Amino acid sequence: MSKYQHTRGQIRDNAIEALLHDPLFRQRIEQKQKGKGSFRRKEKHNKGQGWEGSDKKSSYHCPSSLPLKNRLRGGLFTIRGYSAV
Repeated sequence: MSKYQHTRGQIRDNAIEALLHDPLFRQRIEQKQKGKGSFRRKEKHNKGQGWEGSDKKSSYHCPSSLPLKNRLRGGLFTIRGYSAV
């Protein structure tokens, strides 16, 4: 069991009352997960970042057998079976 480090300094008179006014026992409001009042503005744009495993990166690309210069010079660029000229 770990010992809690209170932020009240030196407690002299009433240890219980001092701990009740410590940040450990402050009142917290639980955020709703679903329904009214569950909207979280800060998480709105962060949902897509960091959800994949460590072996997959956001800059993942499929290696090609052709060098990059040849693909760009020829004007043909292929992505998953679709080709654009």
